[in-house]
Amino acid sequence: MKKLALLLSLLMSFSALALDLSEAKELGLIGEKKNGLLGVVKESSEAATLVKEINEKRLVEYKKIAAKNSMSLEQVAILAGDKTISKTAPGQYIENSSGQWVVK
Repeated sequence: MKKLALLLSLLMSFSALALDLSEAKELGLIGEKKNGLLGVVKESSEAATLVKEINEKRLVEYKKIAAKNSMSLEQVAILAGDKTISKTAPGQYIENSSGQWVVK
């Protein structure tokens, strides 16, 4: 019911409404991937734009962390993926070990 109410409020808005991370996750549009990045679960131009913007910011931070700790970007991204997936709320999408989207 909560998801339906949120979806209806998005659809009924007459102003340009920017989708935020928590809304997109609640609506099942995006999910956390094993590589520490977000992925689009259900096609939406707003979701794709949000994923792109956040992933760019995450990669900048991962590169800083990698350089500071003498690690590879991939190592940092995988650690971040484990952490973000563990913090993902039940009912939201995560990428499983087979690369499939599943509801946590």
